[in-house]
Amino acid sequence: MKSLLILTTALTGLAGAALAQDGKTLNVVSWGGAYTKSQIEAYNKPFEAKTGIKVNMIDADIPAVPLKAQVEAGNVTGDVFDIEVADAIRLCDEGALVEINPDDLPPAPDGTPAREDFVDGALQECAVANIVWGTVIAYDKTKFPDNPPTTAADFFDLEKFPGKRGLPSNPKRTLYLALVADGVPHDQVFDVLRTPEGVDRAFAKLDTIRDDVVWWDAGAQPPQLLADGEVVMTTAYNGRIFDAIVSEKKPFEVIWDGQYMDMDLFAIPKGAPNPEAAMEYLKFATATEQLANQAKWISYGPARKSSTALIGLYQDGVTDMAPHMPTSSEHMKTAVMDDPDFWADHESELNERFGSWLASG
Repeated sequence: MKSLLILTTALTGLAGAALAQDGKTLNVVSWGGAYTKSQIEAYNKPFEAKTGIKVNMIDADIPAVPLKAQVEAGNVTGDVFDIEVADAIRLCDEGALVEINPDDLPPAPDGTPAREDFVDGALQECAVANIVWGTVIAYDKTKFPDNPPTTAADFFDLEKFPGKRGLPSNPKRTLYLALVADGVPHDQVFDVLRTPEGVDRAFAKLDTIRDDVVWWDAGAQPPQLLADGEVVMTTAYNGRIFDAIVSEKKPFEVIWDGQYMDMDLFAIPKGAPNPEAAMEYLKFATATEQLANQAKWISYGPARKSSTALIGLYQDGVTDMAPHMPTSSEHMKTAVMDDPDFWADHESELNERFGSWLASG
């Protein structure tokens, strides 16, 4: 096994050196903000140092959107895209993505094959996960100094916790929260949403706060809404709030109750300008050490099991990252796990209903 690993490492190094001679530049499309910064530090800088290939980051509110548009137009400019599970499945089914063989991915340091080392759902036919993340509730502690909110139900309690709320303008990040707040157990949310009565129940709960909602679209908006005092509570990506609390010293607090858990995956579109270099980047970025190193820069859980033991302190050298991980055992107790099959079947109809509901308000 050791000889095989040495040979694999040597071959990988030769491949990287060959690519470096081409002087390529890779375009990686991601979500921006603290998340992109973490990718630059954990993936891009060591990849550039190893291969000589420059990595150019491009921000997009939802990277799957430009990916689909570029493939359909036959004018692909991105080499690697960071997308969510449901989008990875859909785009793969549509023939827009390059298939990825898990056997081509690097093993864990102890030789465990990638197939066994990634968490459940992380390896898709055309994409490989890098992080597990959560949509959580965050609030401004200065607004509730004596009796702070602690649950998803509190987010909907305008009488006890008055003030504007921030929510994303899409059903995927709102309907689950409405049902959890209405008493649906976290592990039954999608069972309820599969029924017409369950969908009605979710929208009825959203009706109770509709007039007090500030809608957001991009991940950078919720922390800014809180900082500007436009809302007192908002849902947000947990990494964005962590960055605001630790790096920017904002007086925010996270409510983990009912967090919505999802994964982000790297995918290569068909027609990518630099497919070989793109695949080398994907394999490098999803190796154990790189995924663990990302936790130095943002509070997202690595998609490989072997990375967990390597998670240590934040870049400040002080903050222990383990308690801030959405994948910690405590935070997982009431987490709602994303169901990509549900969204593959129902996203179009729920998007249409959600749009009509917004327009009627």
